[in-house]
Amino acid sequence: MRKKLLLGNWKMNKTISETKEFAKSIDTLVELAKEKDIDIGVAPVYLSLQTLKELVPETFIVSAQNCHFKDSGAYTGEISIPMLKEIGIDWCIIGHSERRTYDNETSEKCNLKIVKLLENNFVPVYCVGETLEQFENNKTMDVVKDQIEKGFLNISKEDASKIVVAYEPVWSIGTGKNASKEIAENVCAFIRSLLVDLYDKETAEKVRILYGGSVKPNNIKEYMKMDDIDGALVGGASLSVESYKELIQNI
Repeated sequence: MRKKLLLGNWKMNKTISETKEFAKSIDTLVELAKEKDIDIGVAPVYLSLQTLKELVPETFIVSAQNCHFKDSGAYTGEISIPMLKEIGIDWCIIGHSERRTYDNETSEKCNLKIVKLLENNFVPVYCVGETLEQFENNKTMDVVKDQIEKGFLNISKEDASKIVVAYEPVWSIGTGKNASKEIAENVCAFIRSLLVDLYDKETAEKVRILYGGSVKPNNIKEYMKMDDIDGALVGGASLSVESYKELIQNI
């Protein structure tokens, strides 16, 4: 049985002082998550990573939003995996749709990052998903298949089972629109079938697949009832303690 995972992506929100304020209530969230038997955490901006990591219990996941695949070099504005490791970070989101859209993040580049993260005992959270145009032209499965095959290239089945996949339809990110539970389940089940083809059923069954895209306290429950949806990658609804608490309660 795969354990449910709730991961908040704070994107470019919260200063260090605001992060400290949020952290004051994390013990309450952790206790509630323990009762529900789910894993929880957030991905703050780089500047807040160390601050948050030092203030929360070990069971609360603190994830980076991105990293570079090189250990060092002339890559202005980038952050390396050794830099993250030094402050105790061992989770990282890769290939979020906003980075694919605004920063030309390709699945090939994501693969380089995933391979490097796994070498360093990180948990990569690999995001896949289609644009509105692709969705309307019935290209969802083609797009997701391409992203999964390229993202998992040269990754052993032992390492593949350590990756978290997040299905995030681009057309639902920050738009208030969200895929129906049936659409989300259909794509997540398809992702699992791709992993069966790439590896085997046993490996595919170990991979946690999340849904992300305008997930809120009032709709998270219906997604969590689906067989192949193992949790949620949440944006705006993870920014306030009250909303985050509601998310946990409604899983």
